[in-house]
Amino acid sequence: MEKLKIGVVGAGLIGQVGHIPNLMKLSSRFELIGVADASPRMRAALGERGLKAFPNHQSLMETPLDALLIAAPDQYHCEITLAALAKGLHVFCEKPLSFSVAEAREIAAARDRARRVVQVGYMKRFDPNYELLRGMLPKNGQGLRFISVEVQDPDFWPFNQHQGEFIKSDDLPRELIEDGRRRMVEQVQRATGRVLGGAELRGFTNSYCSSLIHNINAVHGLLDLMGIETGTVIGAAFFAGGDGGHGSLRLKNCDAIWQMTHLFVPHVADYRERVSLYFDDCVFELTFPSPYLNHFPTRLHVARSDGNVWQRTEYRAGYEEAFIRELLGFWSSVVEGAPVRNTVEDAERDLELAARLAEYALRE
Repeated sequence: MEKLKIGVVGAGLIGQVGHIPNLMKLSSRFELIGVADASPRMRAALGERGLKAFPNHQSLMETPLDALLIAAPDQYHCEITLAALAKGLHVFCEKPLSFSVAEAREIAAARDRARRVVQVGYMKRFDPNYELLRGMLPKNGQGLRFISVEVQDPDFWPFNQHQGEFIKSDDLPRELIEDGRRRMVEQVQRATGRVLGGAELRGFTNSYCSSLIHNINAVHGLLDLMGIETGTVIGAAFFAGGDGGHGSLRLKNCDAIWQMTHLFVPHVADYRERVSLYFDDCVFELTFPSPYLNHFPTRLHVARSDGNVWQRTEYRAGYEEAFIRELLGFWSSVVEGAPVRNTVEDAERDLELAARLAEYALRE
């Protein structure tokens, strides 16, 4: 079996509890060459764990690689992806691929020139119960009335306590922190046409582009299956000091509304993420676990009635981990030429909707 020589950029939370250990588990398909991180403390700890550490993505890419996995802070995703493609590497990039549609288009053009695979890290498309739901939905979307997305998020603190020794990167140089902040503001301005700060910046980058972007992508996949198009934004807001983001749309091709809300609830150690589709005669509900919990199954419930008899059935397609399945999908696309799931074009469409929601939310 062909192995891909792969490097990882970014050893933060999702790198430590997800991608790095998962690549090591998939040692028959991936050879983890090294990890780049800006934190000296992180690099020392990686070395103690037997991993070769690099101070930046440039030095990592000087080693022989086939592919790069990017889990750096969001504002560096576009730059590193373009640099990797210029080196002739295949790229797996965590969401968001970028903050703006324009940057996504730059990446698509670079991918086409390099003739390499670029896959975006939307693991929900690889979730076994998400795939099961796709097989249950009516292909024409007949009877769809409402889609609801609700995310209650305490952030990561309750879910990394059992993951072993977690390394915190609290020794980054001040100039690097300031550079990251500047890049974020500039890229968000490119995405929204406005200089944002405070609650608005947090709402756009966190609620829209870090959390709800997953659900936007997942719902887009379901709408595509049913032949339904995203329609007009009819409501959007940042709230709770930027800890919350909301959006509502009227869908095309059917008389239905799609609403979505994300809210950080920082002092409640409970994560809830629900995607519900309401039809004339049934309700489908996906309930996702925290993304920082491995092999916790997503729950799929289907509710139906026959007269006065009401039935709610739970389906469980298995315990396969979506984060592992997306890496297997990436390997298959690179090595076997399988179609890419979660393309640059998918990410571009997701970012376009996030920008339209922000335009509505930022109205004077």
